[in-house]
Amino acid sequence: MQRQPTSCALSFSGGKDSMLALDRAIRRGWPVSYLVNLYDGASERVRFHGVRKTLIQAQADALGIPLLSYPTQPDNFEPVFLSALAELRERGVDAIIFGNIHLADVRAWYEERTTAQGLLHLEPIWGEPVDALAREVIERGYHAIVTSAELARAKETWLGQPLSEALIAEFAAAKIDLCGERGEYHTFVSDGPLFRQPVPIRLGEQVSLPGYALIDLVLASS
Repeated sequence: MQRQPTSCALSFSGGKDSMLALDRAIRRGWPVSYLVNLYDGASERVRFHGVRKTLIQAQADALGIPLLSYPTQPDNFEPVFLSALAELRERGVDAIIFGNIHLADVRAWYEERTTAQGLLHLEPIWGEPVDALAREVIERGYHAIVTSAELARAKETWLGQPLSEALIAEFAAAKIDLCGERGEYHTFVSDGPLFRQPVPIRLGEQVSLPGYALIDLVLASS
């Protein structure tokens, strides 16, 4: 039987899956002490999601959970991640929560390194049907906006749209993973039951990258 954690950190991208993992963790009584975000140091955006690190901080502030942010580059992600784990242990954290769903190789990479540090590896949404998870985000009252679309499988018209039953139907018609677990799309959550107040955002310019299209989200107060 897995021991009960005493202080957790949650790997946080700002998107719906990590938010649902946080929601599940809180409902299970796991004490979440920190959110941990690794972002691209060159662009100062969350890799693949395209969301600025300032929005992740605004999200953490609205949730009332301290955020630990770490800049990375493609060639130093692992040492930065390992350094973050060591810092968390120094802060008294004994468990890390992830929002993986069904990519076994991704889970194994994180689990191997987390457990090697003597930390519990927790996956509250692992292995569940993607249609049920996508709908749970909506049913729980979270406002998730599509920020990134992989052009080979997703549609640019989805950018800036909130996750909804209608949009899930479009995902199904396009025959993609309904949670975008293989990178078809990514989201940013601006409001929901855990938020003390919404994160005020507006849609900015659309940005094109090789193989991807992003919609820039901007803090409405800026």
